[in-house]
Amino acid sequence: MVSKSDQTAEQTRLALDFVQFAVESGVLRFGEFKTKAGRMSPYFFNAGLFDDGAKMGRLAEFYAKAILASGMEFDMVFGPAYKGIPLAATVAVELARQGRNVPFAYNRKEAKDHGEGGTLVGAPLKGRVLIVDDVMSAGTAARESIALINAAGATPHAIAIALDRQEKATENGRDVDHSAVQYVRGELGMQVCTIAKLADLLQYLSASGGGDEMKAHHERVLAYRVRYGVGDH
Repeated sequence: MVSKSDQTAEQTRLALDFVQFAVESGVLRFGEFKTKAGRMSPYFFNAGLFDDGAKMGRLAEFYAKAILASGMEFDMVFGPAYKGIPLAATVAVELARQGRNVPFAYNRKEAKDHGEGGTLVGAPLKGRVLIVDDVMSAGTAARESIALINAAGATPHAIAIALDRQEKATENGRDVDHSAVQYVRGELGMQVCTIAKLADLLQYLSASGGGDEMKAHHERVLAYRVRYGVGDH
């Protein structure tokens, strides 16, 4: 994925349109929410609330456009259980609709002991695999998917997520200077494609013209970014 400074006007518009879509769908909410790291966040993104056919179809369109615009190469799509399963399926359908037909697969949490058995479902894992998930908090889910893909003899090549929170990851209960996305890029050597980032959310709030309420949301999100954020990436 291109860096923020190299992001095209089209990609910026896609990111801002996605933020607006997430807000209007009630998926991106404002208030006080406790994160896995124990922080009190002024916003919360719950992709599980893309919960009807129209929302999932539009979400898949955003993923596919961001993936194709990134220029990353891949041979198939993989969705980690559980949220990644519908994402992988719908994104594969949308990629095919946009002219890029690739196989997809996903995993079960529990191994099946009858029928075809095993934990993997769908196309055989091979070649360069693109993992599709909603967000990346600590990189734990990414490492689990990478292990599965490596064990199958394929190459974990890239990850696509909806929102990059651009905030410090935690290790052993302590903040570190890099985000989960930066860790996956720098330490695991994988490409990461994001539809939108926290910087895009701040730009949306700043330009929304929503009056005092939106101004207050912007101030709280900006304060959170100043405290826990990492640089643009």
